[in-house]
Amino acid sequence: MATKRTVEVFTAGCAVCDEAVQAVRKIACDSCDVQVQDMRTEAAKAKAKKYGIKRVPAVVVNGQLAECCRQGGVDMGTIQRLGVGQGA
Repeated sequence: MATKRTVEVFTAGCAVCDEAVQAVRKIACDSCDVQVQDMRTEAAKAKAKKYGIKRVPAVVVNGQLAECCRQGGVDMGTIQRLGVGQGA
């Protein structure tokens, strides 16, 4: 049985954020539950604060902010190393 991964993409509705969402969805597999968190909502702002997100777009996998999103932009290689798109 494949391990489910929760993949949250934090966005603000800009073109760069939209590209990040599309890129994550492209590499995601059936075991990935991709959720878009819109920073224009209070719920997403609260989650972003909990995860320590300082800029968007940002990706959180199973509650862990991807290292690439701590300092710079979304890096698909880093996201894949967190298990996104790897089935089991």
